Amino acid sequence: MPDSNQTSLRRAPRAVPSVPDLDPVIHQRVRLGILSALAAGGTTSFTDLKTVLDLTDGNLSVHARKLEDAGYLEVRKSFADRTPLTEYALTEAGRVALEAYLDQMEALIQTARPS
Repeated sequence: MPDSNQTSLRRAPRAVPSVPDLDPVIHQRVRLGILSALAAGGTTSFTDLKTVLDLTDGNLSVHARKLEDAGYLEVRKSFADRTPLTEYALTEAGRVALEAYLDQMEALIQTARPS
């Protein structure tokens, strides 16, 4: 049998904010990091992106491929002093998708944060 004092300490239920359908391609820590880094820094080399995000070669490659398949980034391969150079750039579709995702998250945070 519940104690009558415990029952009186319960709070009235609050309205639950609606959670938008977030883009599943972006809604992953590494992929969000890649898109954010490219949005902030422009075209970035594989090595620099790997260092900034503290990722392994394989982890960066897999997540970059998913973003490339979605059309959110493009890959440019070339040589610099006979050394292979891979660079990533955000596409217009990637920039639009990232902005929509950030708008959804900002609205969710505003709804969920107590005023």
